[in-house]
Amino acid sequence: MNSFLNLLINIASTPAILVALIAVLGLGLQRKPIADVVRGGIKTFVGFLVVTSGAGVIENSLTPFSEMFKVAFNMHGVVPNNEAIVAVALTKFGTYTALIMLAGMAFNILIARVTRFKYIYLTGHATLYMSCMTAVILSTTGMSSVEMVLFGGLAVGLANTIFPALAQPYTKQITQSDSVALGHTGDLGYALSGLVGKYFGNKEKSTEDIDFPKSLAFLRDSTVSITLTMGIVYVIVAFFAGNHYITKNLSEGTNYMVYAVQQAGIFAAGVFIILAGVRLILAEIVPAFKGISERLVPNAIPALDCPIVFPYAPNAVLIGFLSSFVGGLISLVVMIATGMTVIIPGVVPHFFCGATAGVYGNATGGVKGAVFGSFIQGIVISFMPILLMPVLGDLGFEGSTFSDTDYGAVGIFLGNLAHSFGRIAVIVGIVAVLILLLVLTALKKAQASSISE
Repeated sequence: MNSFLNLLINIASTPAILVALIAVLGLGLQRKPIADVVRGGIKTFVGFLVVTSGAGVIENSLTPFSEMFKVAFNMHGVVPNNEAIVAVALTKFGTYTALIMLAGMAFNILIARVTRFKYIYLTGHATLYMSCMTAVILSTTGMSSVEMVLFGGLAVGLANTIFPALAQPYTKQITQSDSVALGHTGDLGYALSGLVGKYFGNKEKSTEDIDFPKSLAFLRDSTVSITLTMGIVYVIVAFFAGNHYITKNLSEGTNYMVYAVQQAGIFAAGVFIILAGVRLILAEIVPAFKGISERLVPNAIPALDCPIVFPYAPNAVLIGFLSSFVGGLISLVVMIATGMTVIIPGVVPHFFCGATAGVYGNATGGVKGAVFGSFIQGIVISFMPILLMPVLGDLGFEGSTFSDTDYGAVGIFLGNLAHSFGRIAVIVGIVAVLILLLVLTALKKAQASSISE
């Protein structure tokens, strides 16, 4: 039984396999020829592996940057990192995490079926992390095992339905269609960035239309501009970290400036790989998902990981990352000055969340939207962990915490209910959110009915 459960968890938490199976199911439901089903499944599988490889390349480049940054500026504090905090939590809450995750995916499909919110969340590792955090919080309420799995799964299913819906009005502006949604744990921050861009920017002045002088026209190539920009950033941080520290601890003897330039190039290579993988996935998953939509969940929309929007505005990706990181640095100064818990800017969350926020801000507000939207998002993911840490019990003091906005929103909501009012309040709160979705669906149907009459 345990081995079978572990197999299911491994499949569900591996995005490449999960989405490939979804593609196979969708094509099968459309009764496509077996050759088309096999081809679609394999290309989707490989496409996700390409994206995952690109993300891994970027993370491997940003990890030494983060270490150089802490040494260069003598920073000590909590570093938000989803992988690190989950690794600690799974040692104690692994079984509950697994069961909540499976229940959450089932509830997500059920909620999409019975409400007007048709989003099927396909980012398996994000669901795993959300399930882990939910298990940690619910463990403090005194719930029974059955209650934890049932209501924890319902909470995750609701989150995986609601957050893509919040971002979807802006996702549609980016993709110019309603065929795909964003399934990432920063959706709340991306919606906020889109909102900021709408009111403080001008979408007619896109980041992709930046008018470079003829002598700088080569900067229109995103690979070139990312390499040069990140090269400057890496070299500055490496300079302050010093040759001795870098050659001894990071570069295995390579000169610190050479190492910095190399890491900047690796970063740009990772972005290039991600963009290639995203194009491959979109070409397969959207048509395949038509089968799911027609047979299982009418009008279903796949919610995919954040790099899915990167090809739509590569310049905004870089601008968003840098603006979000600046927001994190300013937040750091405020925390030190006011004596608050110090949250050191996590370079990985500021890249993936900041870059995506930049694309959303650009969609509604052009260059200013990308800058201000991702900047505000960067501030939010800096201060949210401070509010989240107290509700994580002993796990809140491990030197790391969850980073993205959706973790903060769910964790603060459930955690404060648990700490202030106890187990029953958590159950009532989760059920109340479900009822709200059902009421909104009924109102929408009533409105559509009155219009048709």
